[in-house]
Amino acid sequence: MAEPLLAVEGLETHFRSSARGPLIRAVDGVDLTLAAGEVLGLVGESGCGKTTTGKTVCRLIEPAAGRIRFEGQDITHLGRREMLPLRRRIQFVFQDPFASLNPRLRVGAILAAPFEIHKIAKGTELEDRVAALLRLVGLSPDAARRYPHEFSGGQRQRIGIARALALEPRLLIGDEPVAALDVSVQAQIINLLDRLRREQGLTYILISHNLAVVNHICDRVAVMYLGRIVEEGTRESIFFDAKHPYTQALLDAAPEPRPGARRRPEPIGGDPPSPAKPPSGCHFHPRCRHAMPRCRQEAPVLRDRGGGHRVACHLHPA
Repeated sequence: MAEPLLAVEGLETHFRSSARGPLIRAVDGVDLTLAAGEVLGLVGESGCGKTTTGKTVCRLIEPAAGRIRFEGQDITHLGRREMLPLRRRIQFVFQDPFASLNPRLRVGAILAAPFEIHKIAKGTELEDRVAALLRLVGLSPDAARRYPHEFSGGQRQRIGIARALALEPRLLIGDEPVAALDVSVQAQIINLLDRLRREQGLTYILISHNLAVVNHICDRVAVMYLGRIVEEGTRESIFFDAKHPYTQALLDAAPEPRPGARRRPEPIGGDPPSPAKPPSGCHFHPRCRHAMPRCRQEAPVLRDRGGGHRVACHLHPA
């Protein structure tokens, strides 16, 4: 088998609210692999660690433990200078398309910055590359002369995507790239990402709450709860044969994520626990109607149940 484009092993990211505050395990032992050209959806409730995982993978946040391998190279502890060439191949699309663009700069200057930082183009060639990026995402080259506030939310997100594509990356991490947009505009951006994937040969990690979006564009899905992956598999196995009670509850709570499904909804009870004081054993056991004494004492291991469908649940032993 070919080596995966991205391999994450035992990834942990920790924070403290203050010097003496409790340790918050935002990411708690995540294992993931991503093949070239694949789209992985990362889903879960707010605060489960999805965004922190994405930012840690591309080294916007430093990992506390674990290993990150990209294109066969261990990038876990590379310094700023060593990471600079790799920044061209791993890019990030932020959730808020307005906050991620400098309001004082014209769009042309925003899109020119990656080329200038990496000393790739200047002068007329730089202007041509900026114009080509704008056309690539469905905007007129004239947009280069305008400021971010002169665009709609969907257009600003197109500009953010154009900036991420400037250096021809192999891996694009999208953090809720359509969450702040109207439904009709969401569809346009998702179709744009799908087209760019095919035309540019891109690989995506798509962080999202919207299961309909994940079902539309992703090849595989990983479900996170309180910093851990609790289930992972192909889109079909997750949406039509989910094993973990948390995954089943997420699907039941979503509006029509599985056309034709007749499973009776089982809403999740209670609130998510604090990552500063997580429950013992399986983190989900205080909210799980199937919890057993073993769940309170022993954390389940994420094991393959066949066909690459991995589940961390004592209800489904290996």
